[in-house]
Amino acid sequence: MVIVLKHDIKDEQKKQIVDFLSENNFKINEVAGEESTIIAAVGKLGIDPRRLEIMEGVSRVIPISKPYKIASREFKREDTIVEVPNNRGQIIRIGGNRVIAIAGPCAVESREQMMEAAEAVSSAGAVMLRGGAYKPRSSPYSFQGLGEEGLKYLKEAGEKYGLPVVTEIVATEFIPVMKDYVDVYQVGARNMQNFELLKKLGALGKPVILKRGLSSTIEEWLMAAEYLLSSGTDKVILCERGIRTYERATRNTLDLSAIPILRGLTHLPIIVDPSHAVGIRDKVSPMALAAIAGGADGIIVEVHCNPDKALSDGAQSLYPAQFDKLMQDIQALAPVVGKQVAHIRSSAKPTSAGDKVITEKSDKVRCAFCGKRGAYAEQAISQYFDAKDSEAVAVDSFREIFQSVVDGKVDFGMVPIENCLAGSVYENYDNLVQFSDVGIVGALTLRIQHALLGVKGATLSDIKQVYSHPQGLAQSHKFLYEHKDWKHIEAISTATAAKMVSDMGKKENAAIASVLNAGLYNLEVLKEDIEDNAANYTRFVIIASNNVAKKPLIAEKPNTASFVFSVNNEPGALYNCLGIFQTKGLNLTRLESRPIAGKPWKYWFYADAELKADCENVSAYIKEIMDALTQKAEDVRLLGIYSEGRR
Repeated sequence: MVIVLKHDIKDEQKKQIVDFLSENNFKINEVAGEESTIIAAVGKLGIDPRRLEIMEGVSRVIPISKPYKIASREFKREDTIVEVPNNRGQIIRIGGNRVIAIAGPCAVESREQMMEAAEAVSSAGAVMLRGGAYKPRSSPYSFQGLGEEGLKYLKEAGEKYGLPVVTEIVATEFIPVMKDYVDVYQVGARNMQNFELLKKLGALGKPVILKRGLSSTIEEWLMAAEYLLSSGTDKVILCERGIRTYERATRNTLDLSAIPILRGLTHLPIIVDPSHAVGIRDKVSPMALAAIAGGADGIIVEVHCNPDKALSDGAQSLYPAQFDKLMQDIQALAPVVGKQVAHIRSSAKPTSAGDKVITEKSDKVRCAFCGKRGAYAEQAISQYFDAKDSEAVAVDSFREIFQSVVDGKVDFGMVPIENCLAGSVYENYDNLVQFSDVGIVGALTLRIQHALLGVKGATLSDIKQVYSHPQGLAQSHKFLYEHKDWKHIEAISTATAAKMVSDMGKKENAAIASVLNAGLYNLEVLKEDIEDNAANYTRFVIIASNNVAKKPLIAEKPNTASFVFSVNNEPGALYNCLGIFQTKGLNLTRLESRPIAGKPWKYWFYADAELKADCENVSAYIKEIMDALTQKAEDVRLLGIYSEGRR
């Protein structure tokens, strides 16, 4: 059973609970999460659970019916995210809304081979490096690996390219020699039920990839994961790698149906190994894409720079060019399934400088915005940051802002979230959910003043089509209604529209944009202040990556917190969640709903709330709110705690 503890439980109360469970022969495992602390009590239920429920410090008791306890959804409702740091200050996260790729050769053959392979897979988009130093082979005459020498080559290559190292452990006696080289242990299919190995690995507390056995059922697989979890680690990643069936067209039969089945049974992240499943090079990429489409959190594939001469599994190893193409295809597929692809950040190491991040490449803060020079978002950047110490970086879409922040190409992103006249920018609400490695660190409200810009010598009577961002067109509805014969053409930003009109050089074209763009693109102001209402403001949020170790996301004096949550499909579910904000004395300044991709008639709710001015410990206060929301909501996430001027 699972005992959920109250957030304010005292040490002596916790000790009483632990002593009671020990006296009744339960094996105890305490798990401290971000929202709550729980005690997993594993053993034969010989007591009435109500005896625990009435003990001081206990929030609730959840019985678990599955034979696997800690691995079950009953034990933990939210998905587990396994964190693996690299040597660039970045935290690689497996699970949630991310897609990760682990790649490298089947076996470590030489230093040169590993360096070449690491460079190839890192440039293509892998976030971890795989390679076997000890190889369990079917034949005793096959290549068995280089042992510790191979581990050294693997670690050196991984550190050079910022890739944590993944390698297989074949026996418990190798733990002492491997522990200083390995970031993630891999337990192969043959060892899935080597329970003594699993218990010793679990006690290390390091991440473990657990491959499914050749003929194992899903329940047997999860029971093997239970050995790891009950031994001490909470960092277990399941890997489907194909099972043995009567079919011989491929090496094994890849059971992709296991992915959605596991989603309902366990909270653990799931990756897929298509290389060992199909065993044929040209079949690997299609099955890798199918795995991502099926909901996998990532793939682990074999890549070799010269597979025809590989000492192990050359026939199923991708060429670097094939892996590069596969990663491009995954990059295109990920948004379709509501995910983002994780990447290794650049080699420039961030260092703290107050609230700013300065890289070795530049001493300026880099902030991305969508559009061209002169966009309102660029003006917002110059207002929020010191213009002398910042650099505005133009990208082509809102999604690219988020991806650039996660990948470390920029330090911050300036993202429009709502306009007081035209309403919400829904795409960015969706991006805030999809990009779970991004948080809100600030906000700014900017006055928006639109003008109609045309080429030199143009007049209103010349205009036939008007270009602008959809928000710009919506905010100038009254003015455009006076010119019903004009065609409206959308652009990715108002500044982009101005540049397009300038490039086309025809009097029949005009753009709705800031007056600032007239000087930038050699245009003429045909009419100023064409927005429907002079009180036209856009609220921008400043986003930053939270996958960088030790990077603070809480401002010195925060006054706003943003949450996103979904609710159960039952009467009063939303009412109960909103009541928490009232109970905690929070004033909601924004509530927005968005449909959840792949779940018809279910919604995310976004809430902005003013923090109490007299709050002394913001972190503890927010934790109380998150604990309460977790009790009522189906899923909940804190988007950020930050400071902004009152609206």
